[in-house]
Amino acid sequence: MMIKRTLADERQTIELGSQLATALHAPLVIYLQGDLGMGKTTFTRGLVQALGHQGAVKSPTYALVESYEFNAMRVFHFDLYRLQDPEELEFMGIRDYFTDDCVCLVEWPERGFGLLPPADLDVELRENSDGGRDVMITARTSAGETCLKKVVS
Repeated sequence: MMIKRTLADERQTIELGSQLATALHAPLVIYLQGDLGMGKTTFTRGLVQALGHQGAVKSPTYALVESYEFNAMRVFHFDLYRLQDPEELEFMGIRDYFTDDCVCLVEWPERGFGLLPPADLDVELRENSDGGRDVMITARTSAGETCLKKVVS
């Protein structure tokens, strides 16, 4: 199952993240794909704030991971852009993050190839000819499909 949307601006990117937040359940792995500046962190901001986070949501480019605690789940936002070798993830205890009470959003997942679990949802953001973004959210598992069905309905 897949949904496609065109996003005209940052506000619509945040709104789409918020919509997905209403359908989330743990455990879930979400890959965020797209070039630099395509809105992966903006999408994450909408999602995390819709879950109730009051503070800033920043890209974890240097820290590699930002964590957010909620009543029903924990959310981890990874940015692997600066990762030099997937083995670095072993040193940070990557497997400890992917547990039954967690939703993990991973930017640049290809940099962690071989050490990351497969995605339940794949979110791909691309620039379109109008200067906005086209987004495709693809369910890769039954858990991802359950989530997407809630967004579509």
